Amino acid sequence: MPPDTGHGDSGPRDRLPRGGGPRDGGHGDRSRGDRGRGDGDRRRGVPRTLAEELRTRPDDALAALLRARPDLLSPVPNDLTQLATRAGTRASVVRAVERLDRFAQQTAEALAVAPDPCSYETLRDLLTGDAGPEEPGAPGAPKGAGPTSAPGPTPAPAPASGIGAPLGAEERAAVVAELPRAVATLREQALVWGGDDRLRLVRTARELLAPSPTSPSPTGLGPTVQEATSGMSPGRLQELLAAAGESPTHDPVTAATALAELFRDRARMAALLDGAPEGAAAVLAKLTWGPPYGETSVASPTPPVGWLLDHGLLLPSGPRNVVLPREVALHLRHGRAHRAPEPLAPELSPTIAHDPQVVDNTAAGQTFTALATVEELLGQWETAGPPVLRAGGLSVRDLKRTAVVLDVSEPVAAFWIELAHAAGLVAADGQTDERYAPTPAYDDWLRLPAEERWARLTAAWLPATRTPGLVGGRDSRGRTLAALGPELDRSPAPEVRRRVLELLATLPHGAAAAPDVLLARLRWERPHGHRGATASAAATPGAVSSSGPAYGATASAAAYAPGGAAEAAPTGGDLRSRLARWAVAEAEMLGVTGRGALSAHGRALLERHPDEPTAAGSELASAQAARLLAPLLPEPLDHVLLQADLTAVAPGPLERPLAATLGILADVESKGGATVYRFTPESVRRALDAGRTADDVHTFLTAHSRTPVPQPLAYLVDDVARKHGRLRIGAASAYLRCDDDALLAEILADRRSAGLRLRRLAPTVLAAQAPPDTLLEGLRAMGYAPAAESAEGDVLVSRPEAQRTPPRKPPAPVPEGPPVPDATLLGAAVRAIRAGDLAATAPHKPTAGAGAGPETAPGSRTGTGTGTKAGSGAGSGSAASGDRLPRTTSADTLATMQAAALTGSNVWIGYVNANGAATQRVIAPVRVEGGFVTAYDHTADEVRTYPLHRITGAAELAEDAP
Repeated sequence: MPPDTGHGDSGPRDRLPRGGGPRDGGHGDRSRGDRGRGDGDRRRGVPRTLAEELRTRPDDALAALLRARPDLLSPVPNDLTQLATRAGTRASVVRAVERLDRFAQQTAEALAVAPDPCSYETLRDLLTGDAGPEEPGAPGAPKGAGPTSAPGPTPAPAPASGIGAPLGAEERAAVVAELPRAVATLREQALVWGGDDRLRLVRTARELLAPSPTSPSPTGLGPTVQEATSGMSPGRLQELLAAAGESPTHDPVTAATALAELFRDRARMAALLDGAPEGAAAVLAKLTWGPPYGETSVASPTPPVGWLLDHGLLLPSGPRNVVLPREVALHLRHGRAHRAPEPLAPELSPTIAHDPQVVDNTAAGQTFTALATVEELLGQWETAGPPVLRAGGLSVRDLKRTAVVLDVSEPVAAFWIELAHAAGLVAADGQTDERYAPTPAYDDWLRLPAEERWARLTAAWLPATRTPGLVGGRDSRGRTLAALGPELDRSPAPEVRRRVLELLATLPHGAAAAPDVLLARLRWERPHGHRGATASAAATPGAVSSSGPAYGATASAAAYAPGGAAEAAPTGGDLRSRLARWAVAEAEMLGVTGRGALSAHGRALLERHPDEPTAAGSELASAQAARLLAPLLPEPLDHVLLQADLTAVAPGPLERPLAATLGILADVESKGGATVYRFTPESVRRALDAGRTADDVHTFLTAHSRTPVPQPLAYLVDDVARKHGRLRIGAASAYLRCDDDALLAEILADRRSAGLRLRRLAPTVLAAQAPPDTLLEGLRAMGYAPAAESAEGDVLVSRPEAQRTPPRKPPAPVPEGPPVPDATLLGAAVRAIRAGDLAATAPHKPTAGAGAGPETAPGSRTGTGTGTKAGSGAGSGSAASGDRLPRTTSADTLATMQAAALTGSNVWIGYVNANGAATQRVIAPVRVEGGFVTAYDHTADEVRTYPLHRITGAAELAEDAP
């Protein structure tokens, strides 16, 4: 008897092994019913396996399959049978199912609990369910049909005993309208094959999505009556039939079928449930939408549960567990597999409208801030780079110090550090005492115009898999994740980042959408779930409860908001949701968006160039974005405004030489639209230490200030310059000399100088046991302004040495699976697969020599389907066992080759390469001479030369061969 699906359909049913459907690889482990129909299908040209179905597809359909599932190309399959087998492997199917949108996933889930094969109408009814009360009888309701099928029968009116309400007319219409697209998607990705009257879900996908005792279906449906009663005694089945008022039978299969037919009959089920005792409906309601398993005492149940067990509406699945049969659940659900089908993607609304010019200007301002922040970061690290942790990465203390210098929060500082690293601007120097420092590429980057520097940063950001939002969180072993450290790569990051920007690009220019709106769309487009629910039940006998199925992974880690605040991930948050939130924040900080809306130069970054290789297309997009950004950036200024309170205001970005000099002469006090610098004795002394004189400083201030130099600032410069260098330091270990012996006496008398171990050598000279640099720091800490001198007595210019690492490559992104192949690779792969399939399946005439085998039927395989490496003069083909290769004598082989070269026909040969690997292939001989055959090899899709002594035999192809 066929297994039950719990849905009153008239579609074809086959008896299947419990827990799965037929095998759908190239060799097709089909059910007995399928084998009985095999001859008829063959005569009608109906594909019997996935491999045969793939052979009917045109080249563009095969290319679409390989584009959607690039893992099938690693390596390129030898033929279509191997492609079908690989498409049915668990790892590949899991990856493909996880990349489906929500409705395509729901369609696959419905197919997993439907008959196998399943008609399009049955699938549609499982997704739409019964007509609601607003559609009485639904006689004229549009049921929708498959792309090539006629409208199906109208389901019966919804039973009054159902749990919840049927779908409304609009919801049903949306499902009907979107179902052809979902089925086409599943077909394109080789997850479903067969015509509209015989849709088959590949075996691995059925095993993944179908219910089992240890893993309920994502639909929440349980096993069929036949599956749930497979171990039940015939006597107990008789009792269930008698309680339901059915005729008894001693055949267990017939009894289970009769019980299933009862549960599929809407009228009889409604009458049966009308007689249920109080409390039975509540028990059923807890299990209807899943999970279908509950805990109770089967031996001594409460009256409601006992009545349900006596009538088969609940079936025992263990001493303390019961299960709701699929047929009963579908009746209570009004015939549909899902509580809430989601055929339509959530709309990107509401949106916030901004003036597009304001958006672009805001984004350009953020761009300037981003460039200034990266320059400040690397300017700090070129003289005082932080050490590298032993395990790799930046210490928490150094991250905090960097955040203070940049005047941002620690998560935002981690973002800028990781961005500079991704752009190849900073790396570890590789020394024994390893530290982070700018790379030589940083100097090249500084010489670029501002718009090109920004383009370099965004070009590194978009494909980066390193995820700075995770910094500060914990890894699986409880260790803190460090900036620049390992364990920060997340393969989905580039895809999510680009998809967030693409969704913003679908909105009108200047329109912004809230992050939650974007997240809702992303969750629909990629539910990215996995099965693995466990049922839990209440301890009270008769009360049934369980947790819902887990069809999505969750994780927690640190997250940062646009303002940089670190917060815990929300409950139930998953990695992709957090990646999307981080992408929104990072795009705003980088100036790709402004006020939450995508800027004009941000849109240019997303432009595709299909005619160009991936790298060249990205460069073209970055160049176009830079051209659009350039007019929006402010022109660098050559002046500042000096204030009487010892500050200088830069009303905009400064020219690089001016900014560099001012950065030495003053300290940055605040940033924003205008940068405020403050002059202090320490900052002026820093300029003097760098080799500038008081006159140089006065000249610089006069030349670059739009306001007169304030008198307090002039006095400050002169006062520091007068004191600077009065004390001279040399090596004794060190010495200290000064023309003012009173000043030296003052230093000797100061108790703070005890650690320097000073002693007077002469009225104007002191000797110290401390090194010169320590002596310098000590005297400066005491409030003096010493200057170092050389052995000749000249003042030494004290300037921190800028450090650079050896040339370093930026970190390579860690892709999520194989990359999507380009059109050239897809075309070559399809040709190679077709050629290999021709060699493996082409019918051929019997060989003329000894050992010739029978003629091979069209579509059958003549080898094992496993490719082997060819040696000299041969590429990979479909491997064959020795007794499957054509076997002819040398004379017959030579004669066959010469005849084929004269007639231009194809021949089937066996070939053994230098490594002893045997392959079979189809060739078209062009020239036969000198013991070699030059031929076009259909398997390798190129002209090759074969030694005749390595050819095991040759046979002409049958006349009906392609």
